Amino acid sequence: MSAAQQSHIIALTGGAGMMATLLRPFLAAAGHSVRLLDIVPAADPGPQESVHVGNVADLDFMVESLTGCTGVVHLGGIHREQAWEDLVQTNITGTRATLEAAYRNGVEHVLLASSTHAVGFHPSAAAIAGEPLVPRPDSYYGVSKAAMEALGGLYADKYAMKVVSARIGTGGTHPGNTRTLSSWLSPADSARLVEATLNEIGAPGHHVVWAVSANTRGWVDTTGGQGIGYFPQDNAEDFAGAIDEAGQQEWDQLLGGYWSSAGHKLGIDNFPRLVVP
Repeated sequence: MSAAQQSHIIALTGGAGMMATLLRPFLAAAGHSVRLLDIVPAADPGPQESVHVGNVADLDFMVESLTGCTGVVHLGGIHREQAWEDLVQTNITGTRATLEAAYRNGVEHVLLASSTHAVGFHPSAAAIAGEPLVPRPDSYYGVSKAAMEALGGLYADKYAMKVVSARIGTGGTHPGNTRTLSSWLSPADSARLVEATLNEIGAPGHHVVWAVSANTRGWVDTTGGQGIGYFPQDNAEDFAGAIDEAGQQEWDQLLGGYWSSAGHKLGIDNFPRLVVP
């Protein structure tokens, strides 16, 4: 932990998930105590970690779990297209419960895991503009993330909190295809984004930032992240030699990629469209 950092008690929702699993070692190395919240127990908790099993949409559970915390990293939720009702309950109601529990416990620093899919129908080239893109979701999932950002703005403005809505590109240990050479967020840079959320730069306020690494082919403007002290260091280009870059698609020009194409259906029912003669 650097001299500029201090240790925190962090509630990490979605604590048993992939992104949290990759993030946890960095939080431990920085000296933070972490509460791992999820509907299933997180595996192999370390000496600075505790496991809390419950539903992120359960306000009583969230209020109890956040007692004494100084920061919240909200990764919990559904991470793919699903039925509308499920997305509303988990991603929207769950975000509201997380923010409300943070407010009731006096937690003033919250990181929300938004998504590129909140703006998926924007052309990728539009993301280099200095101002954050307005929501243009490509799916019900994207709508739930746009609602997450709106809730983050509400709580930041209403209660003078620092809320960071991080539009995550693509997580994982390394980029896996041509698109992710532009959109990848490394585990180490996700930890740097957490540290930027916990500091006082830009507090209070709501900050919509691109959660991506310092990728050579990156298509997003990083000014918003710099405004809260987020300076990514990793580069997807280091993995480019192992990626087959053939086969570009028309929808590659949109931020949502395939999710913005006609082949990606809303929800999970995929009922046929009724055409009236």
